[in-house]
Amino acid sequence: MYPALSVLQALGDELEDVLWVGGQGGMEADLVTREGIPFQAISAAGVHGVGLRRLPRNTWQLAKGYWQARGIIRSFRPDVLFFTGGYVAVPVGLAGRRVPTVLYVPDIEPGLALKSLARLADRIALTTPDSKAFFPNHPGLVVTGYPVRQDLLTWRREKARAHFGLDDQQPTLLVFGGSKGARSINRALLAGLKDLLPHMEVLHISGQLDWPEVEAARAALPEALQGRYHAFPYLHEDMGAALAAADLVVSRAGASILGEFPLFGLPAVLVPYPYAWRYQQVNAAYLADRGAARILPDEQLADQLVPTVLGLMEDVDARQQMAAAMRRLAQPDAAQRIAAVIRDAVHREVRKW
Repeated sequence: MYPALSVLQALGDELEDVLWVGGQGGMEADLVTREGIPFQAISAAGVHGVGLRRLPRNTWQLAKGYWQARGIIRSFRPDVLFFTGGYVAVPVGLAGRRVPTVLYVPDIEPGLALKSLARLADRIALTTPDSKAFFPNHPGLVVTGYPVRQDLLTWRREKARAHFGLDDQQPTLLVFGGSKGARSINRALLAGLKDLLPHMEVLHISGQLDWPEVEAARAALPEALQGRYHAFPYLHEDMGAALAAADLVVSRAGASILGEFPLFGLPAVLVPYPYAWRYQQVNAAYLADRGAARILPDEQLADQLVPTVLGLMEDVDARQQMAAAMRRLAQPDAAQRIAAVIRDAVHREVRKW
């Protein structure tokens, strides 16, 4: 969702009209409409890897979404379709197959929806060159980088640390697991707080589900350590401040790590989500292979989180080398590059209705 918002920001006043088509339920509608973007929901569901009991219902949801999308396409009459993945992309892409189409692939390995729509796409924007292997012989591939939100670019380290009231004499660890949080990361951190906090300050974005557990753990800390532990259920506008203020981050390995961590030159300990397809494993390996991150398997969190973090915080040279490697991967103009790809797709070919 955030990559698409970043690209819309880059297009700016060039957009005469825009409509965001998304799924029903969840956070998407609220976050999109708060940006002033019209939102319309359709039915959609995954079919890859679901059980036989769910497959008929999910297939029906996709079919229903296709007819809903056809109505939207005929009514809105878009000049271009832009997809960043998700179940909704398939019915909308099929319904709008005569409309110029641009795909953006956030993860290094594309999801099934983007793979399915590749043959309908005029152009495919990629975060890294490694993604080219998944679209052999497609003539419209272009490497753009990961588009970051413009509000992230406004934060500098001194301003960010002051924003959170951090001690300039202490390094800062940032821990988060995505918008919904990551329970295994949260619990490993909470168990290790008394070992970590004497040596650093901690910014922890837990997600809403574990927030009561986080509040209880904070209340149980010795008073001398409570002021070093800065916990939040969620950050939106202030996420850039958290990234700018940190000296090291522990997180899952979703697609955003490929753009946001390089932007801030932020060394990372990555904990790929183990209960899904390998997208996060591939993302994490991309950064680790280039010396910008270390990988910590989820099953080793309980035993290895504290020694891994303490070791990196004490080894300033290692962190500096990781930070330099991370900065070399930064492409802060990725949103503008993808916006240019969208313009090109519209101007190269005007399809008839």
